Amino acid sequence: MTIRAAPPYSMRVYKDRTSREVCRSRIRNQRKVREIRKLNMVMEEEIVIVGAGIAGLATAVALRRVGIRALVLERFDCLRASGAALTLGPNAWLALDALGVAHKLTPRYPVRQKARMMNVATGEVQEVSLLRNNKGGPITVHRKALLVSLAEELPSESIRFSSKPISIEAQAQEGPYTIGLEDGTVITTKVLIGCDGVHSFVAQKLGLAEPIYSGRMAVLGLAVFPEGHEVREDVLQLLDVGKRGGVVPLNDKEIYWFISFNAPKGEAIPEDPQEIQKQVIENYAKDFPPAYTEVVRHCDLSTLTMTPLRLRLPWDVIFGNISKGNMTVAGDAMHPMTPDLAQGGCSALEDAIVLGRHIGKSFIDNGKLVPTAVARAIEGYVKERRWRAALLITASFISGRAQAGGEGGWFMKMFRDSIFYRYLFRKFMGIADYDCGKLPLMDDPNKTH
Repeated sequence: MTIRAAPPYSMRVYKDRTSREVCRSRIRNQRKVREIRKLNMVMEEEIVIVGAGIAGLATAVALRRVGIRALVLERFDCLRASGAALTLGPNAWLALDALGVAHKLTPRYPVRQKARMMNVATGEVQEVSLLRNNKGGPITVHRKALLVSLAEELPSESIRFSSKPISIEAQAQEGPYTIGLEDGTVITTKVLIGCDGVHSFVAQKLGLAEPIYSGRMAVLGLAVFPEGHEVREDVLQLLDVGKRGGVVPLNDKEIYWFISFNAPKGEAIPEDPQEIQKQVIENYAKDFPPAYTEVVRHCDLSTLTMTPLRLRLPWDVIFGNISKGNMTVAGDAMHPMTPDLAQGGCSALEDAIVLGRHIGKSFIDNGKLVPTAVARAIEGYVKERRWRAALLITASFISGRAQAGGEGGWFMKMFRDSIFYRYLFRKFMGIADYDCGKLPLMDDPNKTH
């Protein structure tokens, strides 16, 4: 990284008095701006990643492993894990292995071998295997543990906290890009990657259509039992009309729980987490077994999240502007999806490997980041990810509708209980049987630009 002072402002000569006063006023303002910029400076970077979530950190790690330093901008003042835990399928673990961090997590969490699906109305229980041939089953981890494992692979100065972009300007078709931050800092970069979530600022700059509301909301959290709990199921899901809840023990004292339900667009979300917890117990899960509501009562309220479930329409991903020149998006910024197949975080990790591979190969072949070559590399990344992302969005949405069993009356409930879980669920889960590939190898793995 190099730092240079902001360029000087030009001055104009005015002949009349009024113009001279205007000129003096402008000069005073320019001096103030110069003083601010002297403090903040203008930073020059090779690659800037917006967002220090799963996609952003994983992409930074992938680039570092091919010898490229990236600066990650995070608008919050620390790593922020919205969502207590997440389930990672075989595709995610292949990506984490390529990033060199899988070994940090696998000893801490068990493989999920089966799920029990209970119909709340009838008490009927179906058991579904989660094992995928020889590729193992899913593993549920603390979201914060995953973020920390990724961040540990990066130099501390690679993540800049309290850094919210408020402007992005392209100086040419293929960059560089000038990023203005809320604190007045200006950053120029050759490559800009948006990993800034569902409401991505970078995606807006690319012209991608806004995600739509799925018609459902979700509440999730982490229950803590200091004296230990007695839940022994790998995964337990509770099915009601238009509702689906679940519990997944993470260890002897913590249980990840969730509930999703149909809700009209614009339904207010309480600001007080205690009110959200109360609504889950007394309203959304009022017909669920007492054991479930007991888990909710033990929730650590700092982990409680209530959110509308959104997705980007598949055809907007297939035909939309995923990139322009050397600017692109990854993770939820590209393909927000409903959580029904647990592929949001998994697909973000896939993105990181594919993007790292394409940019890394260009960097290794040219010995540096050449804008025209990087633009072609990004085009290759987009081409590889479009259809995969559209498939994940579609399958997740269909799976969510089928499992909710609400709209459609008895037919949808019959379809869910008698057909979907018995014959189709494992096929949908097979979407995680995917290998996104490896990262290119450097001649000198310790060399980073």
